[in-house]
Amino acid sequence: VGFFFSSRRRHTRSASVSWARRCVQETGINAEYMGIHTFFMEGKDKPHCPFIKGESTKAVHAGQYVDPSTGAVIPPIYTSSTFEVFADQPYKYIYGRFGGPTRTVLEDAIAALEGGKFCIATSSGMGAVSIICHLIKPGEHIIGNDDLYGGTSVYLKEIAVVKEGIQLDCIDLRDLKAFEAAIKPNTKMVFCETPTNPTLRVLDLVGIAKICKEKKIIMVVDNTFCSPIMQKPLELGADIVMHSCTKYIGGHSDLIMGVVVTSNDELHKQMKAVSNLLGCCPGPFDCYLASRGLKTLPLRVHRSCETAMKLAEVLAKHPKVDVCIYPGLTSHPGHELMKAQAKGFGGIITMNIKGDTAKANLFYKSLSLFGHAVSLGGVESLVSIPAMITHKGVPADVRAKLGILEGTVRLSIGIEDFEDLRDDLLHALDAIQDLTFSLT
Repeated sequence: VGFFFSSRRRHTRSASVSWARRCVQETGINAEYMGIHTFFMEGKDKPHCPFIKGESTKAVHAGQYVDPSTGAVIPPIYTSSTFEVFADQPYKYIYGRFGGPTRTVLEDAIAALEGGKFCIATSSGMGAVSIICHLIKPGEHIIGNDDLYGGTSVYLKEIAVVKEGIQLDCIDLRDLKAFEAAIKPNTKMVFCETPTNPTLRVLDLVGIAKICKEKKIIMVVDNTFCSPIMQKPLELGADIVMHSCTKYIGGHSDLIMGVVVTSNDELHKQMKAVSNLLGCCPGPFDCYLASRGLKTLPLRVHRSCETAMKLAEVLAKHPKVDVCIYPGLTSHPGHELMKAQAKGFGGIITMNIKGDTAKANLFYKSLSLFGHAVSLGGVESLVSIPAMITHKGVPADVRAKLGILEGTVRLSIGIEDFEDLRDDLLHALDAIQDLTFSLT
């Protein structure tokens, strides 16, 4: 193999295709059965495998191929920034900013999991937000829910509105009548996130989608909190789905990446062009890490949801916890809706600790297993205090309106053992009792 490429520096495409076919024949690899994604073989899409149906099976096999030159069952990482092309022959890749084999593997897999036709990988979740918002022209109107992810909210308010001339209204999208009332003749997009961060409000995606279809409005859903395993917004009527792959898809807190998924040819064409021009594309190593994380996504999500449910039940009964917010609890106002439109209740728990910021901070510092950091969706559990960290810049009255109080704590549940996480949380809550005792 090495001799073939080193000795033929300027081999033709037809020669490489013939060689790849010969490798398959001589090594006994059945290309049709194994589903080889043959970017070597005339750029054809890989054959459909009728057995790739379940979520876990898709996570492992979708987008994958057996390397025809070596028989490697894991696609290699292609670091090349440029690809050989000839003007009189078709080609699949030309330059790394536009795409490459390693990125294609990831995009194909995520598109399959989300039930979409196209996927565009970006260098971050905010990169995904950026190319989506570039679908909107100056003077056009976007509606977003009033508790969008902080980065999305700031981008819309300080970049889209101030620098790009886009109009914006952020409202409580749980109220469908309020949503209809907010629609203007120039409204072109609604940007949703459900459950919301960090208050875990649940939006009626089917209801929003119905209105969007009637009004010809592009519906975008940030599906980061749920992942494709729990919720599929495209099936519920959305036009575009985005993720911060930094969270559940990557799953190991070791990469920064985003993706956009759609089945609309025109929307894909526009967003892909913007992505190419802005250069918000991920490198092959990050794509490989995301692909590797994707293979265990169902296992991690199910484990996280299972543990979060148990912990929420414990926290909801604790005397030091004022309110435990988790969609899996029947006390949550969005419980039935979440059950109807998702296949789980998520791995995020938000709770309001009785008392002020000092007590919340003592709880925060008293945790041992929970990492003291922002982000979520990794194998390790994390804790953050929104009022002191992620939403510190939001005025107190606005935070209160959104339900983010001084004692609000957000927990991202990892894959550790339930008993260990439970004991860590109870120990930290006991520390609040100790502080109360010492002050009296």
